[in-house]
Amino acid sequence: MARTMVELGFCVKPIVASRVAMRFTGLPAGPPQFYDSAMTLLEQKQHRLGLILVACAALSWSSAGFFTRLIPNDLMTMLFWRGLFSGGAVFLFFFLSEGRQALGILTGLRWPALAVACLSSLGMITGIGALRYTSVADAMVIYATVPFVTAGLAYLFIGERPSRSTLIASAVALAGVTIMLLGSPWGGSMYGKFLAVIMSLAMASFTVVMRKHREVAMLPSMGASAWITSFICFWFASTLSVTPYELGLIALFGILQNAAGLIFYAYGSRRVPAAEATLVAALEVPLTPFWVLVFMNEVPGIPTLIGGGVVLVALFSHILGEFRKTSPSQVQPFQVAP
Repeated sequence: MARTMVELGFCVKPIVASRVAMRFTGLPAGPPQFYDSAMTLLEQKQHRLGLILVACAALSWSSAGFFTRLIPNDLMTMLFWRGLFSGGAVFLFFFLSEGRQALGILTGLRWPALAVACLSSLGMITGIGALRYTSVADAMVIYATVPFVTAGLAYLFIGERPSRSTLIASAVALAGVTIMLLGSPWGGSMYGKFLAVIMSLAMASFTVVMRKHREVAMLPSMGASAWITSFICFWFASTLSVTPYELGLIALFGILQNAAGLIFYAYGSRRVPAAEATLVAALEVPLTPFWVLVFMNEVPGIPTLIGGGVVLVALFSHILGEFRKTSPSQVQPFQVAP
């Protein structure tokens, strides 16, 4: 049993391994040989589940363009109310899913949870500022480098090496984003570019922290980050100049786009390598103009269609390739997520 635990990359007591096997497979505990095959199967299932959850997060986040065109309020007012609704929705989901254990989890949170909350909020705020103070083209190209930044940080701080397929897909996706932005205005202010860099570093950093500290419940951090963003936007918002109809739209924006994305990402990113999580999250980039085309008949340019197709092919090829893998050496070690 000790040999099995070492090969899996972590050390737990045999009784814990037995409980984990029964909990996630529904099969009774068995001899050590059974644990070897059972845990390998669990590793594969958790990795695939992580890919699906992160893709769902990107799908939720990609609706931002649709909602921002529907909502007529100024940016800070919209983000203030969105943060309140999204943070509330995340905490409601947390308390419903954890039940009586929720308060105990909250009181037992450590510094990684606070770091994730602050970094996530920093990413939201600087992302908004980047789009305001520089061109969309500049901001999106910098954002497309997040998988590479994440790979570097993950290797330096937690010793996690990205797979060759992840790096290749990241490079192809970056090329696709560059194609999407051909013909877009460039040359925004250096301040805006600086904010875009901070946004990319923040997302890469909190993804690495969540990957490193998979034993920590990060869902409260996601809710707290939305409320921190609301607190900062409050000082620049016209909080009372919102009609009930506009408030309803903002509530949908906060719940369906932000809260759902944060929940999916919190649960998914801990199950896959950090660089791979940010790579799959890049599905948001080509999907955003797609929803606007479908629901608002806003036709994107030819470069956007071609570049978006390149990004989608790169990401779906990578995801399908990961699903076809059967070798346990290709799958990240399974750890129980609270």
